[in-house]
Amino acid sequence: MGALLATLGLGDLVYGFLESANLGWTNPLVFGSLMVGFGGLITFVFVEARLPSPMVPLTLFRSQRFSGANLLTFLLYAAIGVFFFLFPLNLIQVQGYSPAAAGIAVLPFILLMFLLSRWAGGIVARYGSRGPLMVGPLIAAIGFALFSVPTVGGSYWESFFPAIIVLGFGMAVTVAPLTTVVMNSVKEDRAGTASGINNAVAGIAGVLAIAVLGIVMVKAFSFRLDRSLAGLSLPSYVRQELQANEIKLAGLQRLAGLDPVASAAITESVRESFVYGFRIVMSICAGLSLASAAVAWLMISPENDRPRSPGGSSS
Repeated sequence: MGALLATLGLGDLVYGFLESANLGWTNPLVFGSLMVGFGGLITFVFVEARLPSPMVPLTLFRSQRFSGANLLTFLLYAAIGVFFFLFPLNLIQVQGYSPAAAGIAVLPFILLMFLLSRWAGGIVARYGSRGPLMVGPLIAAIGFALFSVPTVGGSYWESFFPAIIVLGFGMAVTVAPLTTVVMNSVKEDRAGTASGINNAVAGIAGVLAIAVLGIVMVKAFSFRLDRSLAGLSLPSYVRQELQANEIKLAGLQRLAGLDPVASAAITESVRESFVYGFRIVMSICAGLSLASAAVAWLMISPENDRPRSPGGSSS
């Protein structure tokens, strides 16, 4: 029953948010999906609280450290989730990278997480988890802020590499302490359940962030593109067709029959509009990271920070 309600609630929520950008909030399908989604999740909480063997033992959330760690996870991984959804689109559709080059562009992030994981574990053993859980998200927030700077064009090493390094370092500082807090905030016989819940929270955060912040991205893109198109001498049918397909973002197809000058102007407007929306979303991601640092400060007390084996939470 818990799995059924969670699937129903999350599935309808995500569907409603995604379709709202295309159909509008007042559409019965969108409104109905959101209501069913919220209703499913509320029912999920009540059902799980009464089952003798629940999928998610709600008693675990009586621990302030456990609740704080999961709230921190939700905020930070929401930012990471939408970043890894939009950043490749920026590289491929706007900056002109090949799919392979876009993958290589984020490789420094992966390498930092891999190479610094043992070092981050040593920090936990020496200083505890609370400090790194405040500092790491702050560093990640700087990384997200740096991603809001580049425009169209510019070299990778100047535009994106510094931001990737800062973001990767911030996440490397955060992950090991976060795992330690999750595992140590519950009894040993609940460690596996706690780890599973934390991983689920990370995944759900990314999905919901893409759905919700995707709306922000589309609205910002549409706003900027409409203003840009208003300054171009385009036939009305061209402007209407572009506006009808704004949900495709920088994937808008060039229209046939336009002269090269108009076609180039439209392409440039689409790219600049995408960057405008991307900057807004990255600024929101920086705010989510700052909020996660505040959660660590307010909710995660500096106690029981010795690493526990086995490990394995948010990754």
